[in-house]
Amino acid sequence: MSTATGDWMRESVDVGGTSLELVKGGSGEPLLLLHGEMGHPGWLRFHEALARDFTLYIPSHPGFGRSGRPDWIMNMRDLAGWYGQALEELDLSPVHVMGFSLGGWLAAEMATMCRHTFKSLTLVGAMGVKPPAGEILDMFLIVAKEYLEAGFLDPEAAPEFRAICPEEPDPDQAEAWEVAREEASRLSWRPYAHYPALPQLLKGVKRLKSLIVWGNQDPVVPVSAAHVYRDSLDGSQLALLDGCGHHPEIEKTDQFVLITREFLKGA
Repeated sequence: MSTATGDWMRESVDVGGTSLELVKGGSGEPLLLLHGEMGHPGWLRFHEALARDFTLYIPSHPGFGRSGRPDWIMNMRDLAGWYGQALEELDLSPVHVMGFSLGGWLAAEMATMCRHTFKSLTLVGAMGVKPPAGEILDMFLIVAKEYLEAGFLDPEAAPEFRAICPEEPDPDQAEAWEVAREEASRLSWRPYAHYPALPQLLKGVKRLKSLIVWGNQDPVVPVSAAHVYRDSLDGSQLALLDGCGHHPEIEKTDQFVLITREFLKGA
């Protein structure tokens, strides 16, 4: 089953032993986007910009959106292993991978397990490592709408904020948020939102072109975590965006697209 607009299409594919909801759009070299803990936010301005140069593949992770969930996926390492198999079945290996927040953690785990599936790695406000200073915001202490608002330095200054966080979410949106939060909790609860061994494992990932993008005032994953990723990934680049919280792709879209497009074209 598939649905389409002029810019993208959504389909369900059987891969990795389950059904996977997949949004696809654009043209050019494939770019895999791994969404964060609240699920795929919808087709936004940064998607549109990147889709001018790349074919975007945006799966809903198993257990999120309309994707099924194999019973054996119990944590982020399991999910990373599943993706390694799925990319081979989708014939998307090797591929440029960009991960946001929880999806950034997932991308980093994948890189430690199946380096051969990557052409490049981009991490955006990624969970997954313990910040040396500050703490990762506990999303389960507040409701979904408050968590989304907390991720923006100035929500009302971000033109697309209400597109991903409406004042009055409809029942489908509210249910999607709760499904995502439940799955994120199951995958990342103990220890919360990080894997202690990940920095050391990343040091074994060699010759992978990597970009780390972070809001300098990120209230969800402190910027100190960005420096851990930079120090752990050999030869990685770090781009810090001032006046920006947890979602540089939405809060600083033009700057984000300029930085990531330049990196990807050189990778």
